Amino acid sequence: MTTPLDFLFFFNNIMLGVGLAMDAFSVSLANGMNEPRMCVRKTCLIAGVFAIFQALMPLAGWFCVHTLLAYFQIFEPFIPWIALALLGFIGGKMLWEGITCKPSEKKDEPCSCTARLGIGALLLQGVATSIDALSVGFTIAEYDAFAAVLAALLIALVTFIICLMGVLIGRKLGNFIAGKAGILGGIILIIIGLNIFITGVF
Repeated sequence: MTTPLDFLFFFNNIMLGVGLAMDAFSVSLANGMNEPRMCVRKTCLIAGVFAIFQALMPLAGWFCVHTLLAYFQIFEPFIPWIALALLGFIGGKMLWEGITCKPSEKKDEPCSCTARLGIGALLLQGVATSIDALSVGFTIAEYDAFAAVLAALLIALVTFIICLMGVLIGRKLGNFIAGKAGILGGIILIIIGLNIFITGVF
């Protein structure tokens, strides 16, 4: 049966994208605060990575529902624990570096030991903030393959825009709270991890 691609389809999936992107937005905000002089290319890379993961996870969930439902249901309870572990590790590292960092002697320079977000940490953030979107596979389970891919693309587009805004806002805030941005960013990541864990388990 072909899924109708009507207004309701687009509206529902755009709203779904907004909801799913909130954690990624907060992490993007933290990344921007931690690196206020981030270049445009890296800003777009961060938003792009989050968008890709937010698109892939619902598709993976959709695939699991249609092929490996029993195995997916076994894995699902561990999702909040994985998100907590990943964000707790990254946030804790950022928090520690922010606390132990000595401010630069020059006012217009950021802390010399401010951690730059590497591709490995960014990928971990992408997994941690999107892994709960696997459950969206149940939400879009009635879609045919084309509609599921289109829904994932809509979610990716919404996520990219929201995360781009998050990084840009974070960069502005980082300029005002230089020296403390790493601490605040780390706290934000840990809180997000706890929120995913609490809502997922309880």
